[in-house]
Amino acid sequence: MSSRSPGDGASQVHQGWHRPWMDENQERRAHRGRLWFPVVVSLLLQVPSVFFTFGADRRPEPLHLPTVQFWAALTLAIVGALALLLSRRFPGPVVAFVSAAAAIDLFVTGPNAAPVYIALAFAIVRAISRGARVWAWTSVGLAWVLSLTASLVFGSEWSPVRIAATTLGILICFGLGESMRTRSDRMAQIARIRAQRRQSEVQAERVRIARELHDVLAHSLSQINVQAGVGLHLMDSQPQKAREALASIKETSKSALDEVRSVLGVLRAEGSTTEEAPLVPEPDLSRLDWLAASVIAQGIDVTVSGHPAHVPRATQLAMFRIVQESLTNIVRHANATRASIELDESDGFYEVTVTDNGASPTPSGETEGRGLLGMRERAELLGGTLETGAVASGGFRVKARIPIRERATA
Repeated sequence: MSSRSPGDGASQVHQGWHRPWMDENQERRAHRGRLWFPVVVSLLLQVPSVFFTFGADRRPEPLHLPTVQFWAALTLAIVGALALLLSRRFPGPVVAFVSAAAAIDLFVTGPNAAPVYIALAFAIVRAISRGARVWAWTSVGLAWVLSLTASLVFGSEWSPVRIAATTLGILICFGLGESMRTRSDRMAQIARIRAQRRQSEVQAERVRIARELHDVLAHSLSQINVQAGVGLHLMDSQPQKAREALASIKETSKSALDEVRSVLGVLRAEGSTTEEAPLVPEPDLSRLDWLAASVIAQGIDVTVSGHPAHVPRATQLAMFRIVQESLTNIVRHANATRASIELDESDGFYEVTVTDNGASPTPSGETEGRGLLGMRERAELLGGTLETGAVASGGFRVKARIPIRERATA
């Protein structure tokens, strides 16, 4: 009896929906923080700068009222900072508006004052990083050129140091924005590559599972179909033979179900947190005799010769499936009476050859074409080759050669 308390299940369910809710709240807080950070920093730097600029020249008069320039500078400082709230959705118009505000602020504060208009820096960086390059370069460049032109026309005495420092600051902001944009593009590209790689892996796994299921089901269903026909034909005249055919159908279907469960068991193991062993071991060369016997039961004489030593598991599985698909094609299409399976090891290759004395398969058959393609893919995945073709004396031959990459130690 389990010692788990009734509340554990409810607690886990609660955590199951509560954690995404917490993650969503954290994301919202981070979004608000990124949105308000430039606004707060701009206000903290620009507003005190206005008070300092206009308070430094005050004379000690008892009733000194703020000037129109002071209110104008204060308004520009606040409005420019608050405009950054819209910079995520409208980065282009915001950088144009803040550029105009910064240009006006240059004339409001006077030629000798140097207030910090940090909102322009944030607007430039955000516009560039969000792809509004044309807006940023056009609006900032036009505002700065018009400001310099207006200073010459109206005789404002701006020092060369201030002009050079402002120009350099603007260029630094553009460089920072381009750097952030480049980094963002690189991260997006990496994310796309990872997504494509994951998709490719998923597709490859689907192809592998489809190939396994095709090999298992095509061979087994072909045998079941043939044996069912034999049983129906001999049911009245030779009941014993019909009984043997039914027994063969039962054994073949059981083997097919076991292999299908094995493939699905691997899928369950990959999707779970705990390891699960396959329901049945993967087919290997030791099961070739059983495979030959299942075809012999259908009236085709099959011989197996040779058995290379120390064949890796992946190579054994590929060779077994190639033989299985070849025998399936022989049963379904070749109308053969004899077939041979030859295993060999020579010139750095494992070789498996399946030959029959029947008719060559026609390429027009859809299932047959997929079977040959699946055999070729299995050989090529291990760096090997597959050769198929008619035999001069009659019949058809399938020959696979897989390179020897490693040997198992005894």
